[in-house]
Amino acid sequence: MIDSREASAALADIDDIVQRVKQSQLYELASLAAVWWGMLVFAGNLVTWLWPIHAAYTWVAVDVVGVGGLVALRVFNPPHHPHGAAHSIRILLVFVLFFAFGYLCTNVVGHFGPRQLGAFWPLYFMLFYTLAGLWFGHAFVAIGLGISALTLIGFFYIGEAFPLWMAFVNGGGLILGGLWMRRI
Repeated sequence: MIDSREASAALADIDDIVQRVKQSQLYELASLAAVWWGMLVFAGNLVTWLWPIHAAYTWVAVDVVGVGGLVALRVFNPPHHPHGAAHSIRILLVFVLFFAFGYLCTNVVGHFGPRQLGAFWPLYFMLFYTLAGLWFGHAFVAIGLGISALTLIGFFYIGEAFPLWMAFVNGGGLILGGLWMRRI
């Protein structure tokens, strides 16, 4: 027979294991999403650097393909909780609101040029990475702050090669961050 102190310690151990499993599942999906977006963002920045005249169309395609990939990721890795459909609709609404607010800031309130857009969107995405890290783990915070700092360095100190810089900083940073999350 175990006493209440031993039972409490055993339950605390079980709770710790459950939390680590949940975090590892979250990191697994987040790492796939980060690598996916990293490849797309790398390609988008490379096209922007090589053929700036096609940048606007390229980024629309990157966003559409990126969100489509996340939907596929969600379909092939369904949530393990009972609110599946309602949760999926909320996730879709998050993306709609996210992009609508970004568009409002960059094209309605402010009229950003290509360089400002090249810095705004990564910083905007990384804000949410960093905020997510406050709940879901330090990897998100490290990725968000690291890419944000390098984006600002590039914005202020890199000249015409800024899109190329961002291919490696943002795209490469997401790929490396996603691979790092798989190891945690």
